[in-house]
Amino acid sequence: MKIAFIGTHGVGKTTLCFDLAARLKRRDFTLDLVKEVARDCPLPINQDTTYDAQAWILHTQIARELDAGAHNDVVIFDRSVLDNYAYLVHRIGRRSELEPLIRWWMKSYTLLVKVPIWQPLRADGVRAVAESFQRGIDATIEDLLGDFRVKLLTLAPEDQPRWPELVLDRLDLPPRAEQETLFPDREA
Repeated sequence: MKIAFIGTHGVGKTTLCFDLAARLKRRDFTLDLVKEVARDCPLPINQDTTYDAQAWILHTQIARELDAGAHNDVVIFDRSVLDNYAYLVHRIGRRSELEPLIRWWMKSYTLLVKVPIWQPLRADGVRAVAESFQRGIDATIEDLLGDFRVKLLTLAPEDQPRWPELVLDRLDLPPRAEQETLFPDREA
């Protein structure tokens, strides 16, 4: 099962991935989490990205997805190939040589979840902090989702406290006994 969170930077995809991973791990699923590939890119990212940088990110994303998927029941992705592609499209435009691969790869996800902008952008030392850039990427993602006719769960900002439950409900997982809570004083 492949679950990918889609959205611009700074919207909480990473936090949501870790929250979902913890909940699924308690249900005894073997799982892996593939973090945002762009953070490892040796080439420019954000507003200064290049075709080569985005090609590196796209192909590294696919390689990491293949590796994680070969060994786990569930793999959670802090991005999909489509939102990685959105950064390229935003910078230099659509690329006909890449779109067939992206369209085909998007069908490999069990669930795609669009995470909206719901809070002010915060600096993390890697991603751009310009709100206009963040909103531009979000608009590009929305355009690509529409053009590619991607079926997904779209989260609403007002439901933010319930996002993990909404994703779990959409997965429609078979019942499994949960493991004992290691930290009983903390809420799941």
